[in-house]
Amino acid sequence: MSNEDRRRLMVEAALTVMLRKGIAATTARDVAAEMESSPGLIHHYFDSMDELVAAAFEEVATRGIEVLREAVSRESEPTGRLSEFFRSYLRDDRDWAFQLWLDAWADANRSPTLQAASRRLNLEWQQLLAELIAEGVAAGTFTCPDVPAAAWRILSILDGLTLQAVAHGEPFDRAWVLPWSAGVAERELGLPPGAIDLKDVESPVNH
Repeated sequence: MSNEDRRRLMVEAALTVMLRKGIAATTARDVAAEMESSPGLIHHYFDSMDELVAAAFEEVATRGIEVLREAVSRESEPTGRLSEFFRSYLRDDRDWAFQLWLDAWADANRSPTLQAASRRLNLEWQQLLAELIAEGVAAGTFTCPDVPAAAWRILSILDGLTLQAVAHGEPFDRAWVLPWSAGVAERELGLPPGAIDLKDVESPVNH
């Protein structure tokens, strides 16, 4: 087995443990047990557990960005691309990934390595949204005097509502997340209510 393949197995094992126990509680001993190996082998390939945890988190977050980029690319006009961004952002089968984001943000101040990965990946999400907004402005579809700031505001609302739903569940209804955040985006970008198409997304709330 190549060094790269062995590192990949360690990242996958770390991710399994992180999903089961949380980032803060994941240890080299746990990951080694998951692999039926020894903690010493892990430290041979990673300088620290922080590095391994950050690598596992980055794997998940990068995959999420790639999936969203692919979904957005299926639409050709700005409002359709923005609508696909919202529709693809919150999926029931990705709650585990949002839980990892929660863990990463909570542990970031104690782990510079994890903090750096979280900051970099969060910026990638913001830049993707900013690209969509800039395309809409250039096409004359959106009105926005400060694209980066608008992207941060919209993403912060979307992230905050999503993490609230994933972390707490009842009484916060996840069906509120997309209509509320899409409504904020519409107001930010000078779009009429309902311009962001949330088709196939069940929600009892009008925005």
